[in-house]
Amino acid sequence: MSTLTLVHVVLSLIGILAGFVVVYGLFKGNRMDGWTAVFLAITALTSLTGFFFPFHKLLPSHILGVLSLIVLAIAVPARYVYRLAGGWRRIYVISAVLALYFNFFVLIAQLFQKVPPLKALAPTQSEPPFLVAETCALVLFIILGIYSVKGFRGEQLQRAA
Repeated sequence: MSTLTLVHVVLSLIGILAGFVVVYGLFKGNRMDGWTAVFLAITALTSLTGFFFPFHKLLPSHILGVLSLIVLAIAVPARYVYRLAGGWRRIYVISAVLALYFNFFVLIAQLFQKVPPLKALAPTQSEPPFLVAETCALVLFIILGIYSVKGFRGEQLQRAA
């Protein structure tokens, strides 16, 4: 495993873990300031490092990387410039959950590509086991998004690191 691959994978896993902590905070109406900063920064670094791998054509991972950077470019100002005022609160929540979903989507794809038993189930990633896994992830994140928006709308938000 190259150093770039190791750094990219570690960043991705840290970003996913931090993202789930942040989403839990959103459920509870808690800003999770420290975890949020880690999640947003690490998720951006994950997307950026993905572009350092050699490639000869545009791949779905590149498209997701661009989409992730776009939603992060919305989440960061919503959180830190507009300070969650008015509609920016909902925009932040949706964009943060979407950024986490993109990372998680890629995690599932990578697991089906790199883990031999999963690769055997879906060698081209167009077989039912892969499609079921990605569909379940999508449904999970839609539910997480709905509950995050509902939980993170109060005026008196708690602060936690």
